[in-house]
Amino acid sequence: MSELRRKRRESKAAGEGARTTRIGRTILIVLILVAGLLGIYLWKRPGVSRLDAFAKCLAARQVKMYGLYWCTHCEEQKEMFGSAFQYVPYIECGTKGSRAEQPNCVQAGVKNFPTWQFVTDRHEGVLRLETLSEKTGCSLP
Repeated sequence: MSELRRKRRESKAAGEGARTTRIGRTILIVLILVAGLLGIYLWKRPGVSRLDAFAKCLAARQVKMYGLYWCTHCEEQKEMFGSAFQYVPYIECGTKGSRAEQPNCVQAGVKNFPTWQFVTDRHEGVLRLETLSEKTGCSLP
């Protein structure tokens, strides 16, 4: 009888070990999936740009940028702001599918791009962020 009892105990212990190994693997797989999903979320989520407050200040000071979707200098200016450009008041002067300009830009007298319109004056061409800061009183981070 004791031999039978010993075999049962060994069989039971071996079954528990296999079950523990299976649970451990499952937990490891779940943790790897969660870590991967968290990484994707953190990579894809829109981050707060260090220039968000600066761009919002420009908007509050009624500064506008006129540009064209095909203008390389306009693209250069937008890249200076990165994701914060979404807060800069931007007027698209290009008509999709042609090189024609929007009537509101023609009426505003915009001839070169980008054009920055300030409350008291206007500047044509790319501006450094420091220059925008000086002209508006908006502080850079």
